[in-house]
Amino acid sequence: MLKKRLVGVVTIKNGWAVQSFGYDRYLPLGKPECLVENLDRWGADEILVQVIDRSVVAKSPDYELLNKLAQLGIGTPLIYSGGVNTIEDGIRVIQSGADRIVVDSLLHDDLSIVDGLSNQLGAQAIIASIPVKMGRYGPEWLDYRTKLSTQLTKELVDCIAKGAISEILLIDWRHEGAPGRFDSELVHQFPVNNVPLIAFGGVSDIAQMSELFSHPNISAVAIGNFLNYRENSIQRIKEDLDSPILRPPNYAAESTLLNNV
Repeated sequence: MLKKRLVGVVTIKNGWAVQSFGYDRYLPLGKPECLVENLDRWGADEILVQVIDRSVVAKSPDYELLNKLAQLGIGTPLIYSGGVNTIEDGIRVIQSGADRIVVDSLLHDDLSIVDGLSNQLGAQAIIASIPVKMGRYGPEWLDYRTKLSTQLTKELVDCIAKGAISEILLIDWRHEGAPGRFDSELVHQFPVNNVPLIAFGGVSDIAQMSELFSHPNISAVAIGNFLNYRENSIQRIKEDLDSPILRPPNYAAESTLLNNV
């Protein structure tokens, strides 16, 4: 059984995969399903598809996209993020082919729905997305919709601590898209220790990944922008890490260049 994972991230806006810089500037990459198919063939341990323009405008999940991804027949576990606002949304996303879901706006708006999703789907299917930056008194939690950062609330910390979710997607949002800039202090200062963390945002170099993987609370490292240019990025990362805690790289299938999608 894998102890640590390498997660490939596909960020989607207006129906297209994009390269994101601090969730503020975007460059188009192509069709999301092409990127997902390549990440599957290259040996990602999980694939996170995050549709970043759903919750901002109160849209439901992108079921059309999920249907396209289901038709690919990929073998890599799929995580879906974007527009999960109700228990019914979460159930339908899982029924549409996702293995797990990410909740974000619900953490601000209604933790009772997070509890309901956990009861219906199991905590193993729920990931909490928590974009943070280091502040004077520790990590400060960003609400993408208002662009305001606050301290993590006691209610959120209690929800996490009681086991309603399986993992936290800990996003260094200020450094997302900036090579090698993930602030590891966010991991050390995060106030909950009993839930595994997925580090995301500015993670790009091997030394940085090795340091993160050595932290007992880190269960996975998620990489987005930095997988978009070299055909064998995942394979090379795994080779360079040379770690028995990761699934070995996959060279079995021919791949198509992401730049051609």
